[in-house]
Amino acid sequence: MATHNSEHRFPCAQCGASLRFEPGQARLSCEYCGHEQPIPQMDDETRITKLQSLDYHEAVSDALDAVDFEETRVSSCDTCGAQVEFDENVHSAECPFCASPVVTDTGANRHIKPHALLPFKLSEAEAHERMRTWLRGLWFAPGELAKYARDTGQLNGLYVPYWAFDVGTKTRYTGQRGTHYYVTRGSGKRRKRVRKTRWRPASGQVGRQFLDLLVMAAQSLPRANIRKLEPWTMADLQPYSSDYLSGFRAEAYTVDLPDGFEIAKERMEEQIRADICRDIGGDAQRISTMNTEYSDERFKHLLLPIWMAAYRYRGKSYRFIVNGQTGRVQGERPWSKAKIAGAIVAALVALSVMGWLFELGGG
Repeated sequence: MATHNSEHRFPCAQCGASLRFEPGQARLSCEYCGHEQPIPQMDDETRITKLQSLDYHEAVSDALDAVDFEETRVSSCDTCGAQVEFDENVHSAECPFCASPVVTDTGANRHIKPHALLPFKLSEAEAHERMRTWLRGLWFAPGELAKYARDTGQLNGLYVPYWAFDVGTKTRYTGQRGTHYYVTRGSGKRRKRVRKTRWRPASGQVGRQFLDLLVMAAQSLPRANIRKLEPWTMADLQPYSSDYLSGFRAEAYTVDLPDGFEIAKERMEEQIRADICRDIGGDAQRISTMNTEYSDERFKHLLLPIWMAAYRYRGKSYRFIVNGQTGRVQGERPWSKAKIAGAIVAALVALSVMGWLFELGGG
């Protein structure tokens, strides 16, 4: 994981203080004097051109244009293994994912520039309310968590790196198509209908064009939780501009493009299997073999917005994540053993009382 650990800042033309991107607005605003500065917008034709994807094979063979790359100064977090990127005037900081102190290094990191991003739509206050609602709905959560949900302060606004793949696929398959039928067994009161399945060979080919298939390009957050933040509204993509990062951090990718494509293949296989089952038809399906060919592989490097907070309970850190575009919430949650034990005891007591009343009624 690599992040721009110091927040991106632009000076205000009026007072020299920092400007900050206003979520949901195409403008920057000054935290002190209130001056507002619009973010230049592109016409539709220019925007579409800027959002064109790059050739995957050119990228993995290092044949992209030099303008598609950038170099940054990085350092590693000894606690969580994060690779943190710093501005030149920053010499020490705090890792945004584990809160450990990080001292900068002079190492250089060359990577593919971000193509585009989804700007934040939710403000910190709105994200905070979404997180509080989610936390209040957790069963058997520690009592301290309710206080945290009520009183917790700042959320961290982060742009998380993603690979977005465009891929054509053709898959030849073999398998079996199952048709259910019923037979009668037994007689009299023991008579019953039993379902059987008649299987016949099946084979064929299915094709699908995947567009903007998203793969998180970092390992700083659990991939399962991140996937549950989907869907993202890709129609809101904007060509990369550092204006949208003003006042926020941006994580750089540590899952390289080929590794990201292998993860994308796993996601594509989920959909291809569903396509094959539909193509086989019948009441049940079995897939024996799949042979997928990939074509016209292209990609974009994106930054997607999240609000994040961390909660420590009995020495362990739990992270809560809010989709900065839609407000969907996911996270790692602690369990209160005392509350679970209390619920079990209450259930046993209730069963005992019901049994006693039943016996009393029968007597």
